[in-house]
Amino acid sequence: MPTNLQDTITLHNGVKMPWLGLGVFKVSDGEEAVNSVKAAIKNGYKSIDTAAVYKNEEGVGQGIREAGVPREELFITSKVWNSDQGYESTLAAFEASLERLELDYLDLYLIHWPVAGKYKETWKALEKLYKAGKVKAIGVSNFHIHHLEDLLDDAEISPMVNQVEFHPHLAQLELREYCQRKNIQLEAWSPLKQGELLNEPTIEKIAQKYNKSTAQVIIKWDLQSGVVTIPKSIKEHRIIENADVFDFELTAEDMKLIDGLNKNERVGPDPDNFNF
Repeated sequence: MPTNLQDTITLHNGVKMPWLGLGVFKVSDGEEAVNSVKAAIKNGYKSIDTAAVYKNEEGVGQGIREAGVPREELFITSKVWNSDQGYESTLAAFEASLERLELDYLDLYLIHWPVAGKYKETWKALEKLYKAGKVKAIGVSNFHIHHLEDLLDDAEISPMVNQVEFHPHLAQLELREYCQRKNIQLEAWSPLKQGELLNEPTIEKIAQKYNKSTAQVIIKWDLQSGVVTIPKSIKEHRIIENADVFDFELTAEDMKLIDGLNKNERVGPDPDNFNF
């Protein structure tokens, strides 16, 4: 279990990925993206997670440059959007993302959603980018078990990461177990259920016990569950607070109470039924 913000998990190809990072979904390009990335890096974050569809890669790239930390100390993730899926179009989309970020390589590149009939070709493109050394690790996002099984049927390289909606109301138990068995690291997006979980009475009670916020307790639950997490915030004090989770440990009983909140309830679309 991580003991500080720089701690990493080693992916199945040997690449080290930070346990905790900054997500920038719904962060506006320009000043907002630049400032949140700079604030995160200044306060010890090494991992930044963006995507082509967030339309803020330029701002993220500028924030990285202005933060003044050596590139090799950072872990930068982006994702190929659905309309760009397919072999050649994915290769082009990757280069466009690099250009917008003004980076020479990515640490992690993900297929954003399992577009039926497209994700296998897309994966072949990711394998090519990986073999060419343009990306240190490749993975998927929003993949159910059956999507992963289908992908693994033909894949030369197994995904290193599966980034999915994950929070106390959607504990993804079967998927977690499957990914663990296949050595695919699970990563949480929307760990706070877009803020819906911040007033959850069970979590509030646990938070009082440790003199922590509900957000900190949820992030700690993620980490103790073995799940990498990327909470989003544009406020520096919140970015700092989200990372202030290494001075306490949830007991087995606390973990069980939070586990018990699961109701397989999503805030985002179901990967079997999305139309974008």
